Amino acid sequence: MQIIELTSRSPERIQQLVAIWESAVRATHLFLSNDEILNIKKYVPQAIQDIPHLVIVADETDCPIAFMGVAGQKLEMLFVSAAARGNGTGKALIHYGITAYAIHEVAVNEQNPLAHGFYEHMGFSVYARTDLDEQGNPYPLLYLRR
Repeated sequence: MQIIELTSRSPERIQQLVAIWESAVRATHLFLSNDEILNIKKYVPQAIQDIPHLVIVADETDCPIAFMGVAGQKLEMLFVSAAARGNGTGKALIHYGITAYAIHEVAVNEQNPLAHGFYEHMGFSVYARTDLDEQGNPYPLLYLRR
């Protein structure tokens, strides 16, 4: 497992990361319908392109298996492909983000209890909750801090 900070974002790399996003979302966001996932997916390439700091984890064949995006000291996105879940990849990314970017805040969907539990295990605690997500959809968010 190799952690790499991306300085350039080619269309090919973005598509690899979108595939990871979709794999992760289908494995963890069970509250979303297929149509909702496909609708959200339209916005993912731009979000990946625009995030100030993008970090990937590559496997032994140099293929990305996970990524995170950081803005300021906030973790904006962290996705681990379904095939790579449970092997410490997310934990490695969080530790890297805490060390390199002093990450101390994250928001997570309340309906994703695995993510909520993961962040609490990593030392984050809920400090706020909203009934709607940041796009105004009925997906409550939990805001956590370290």
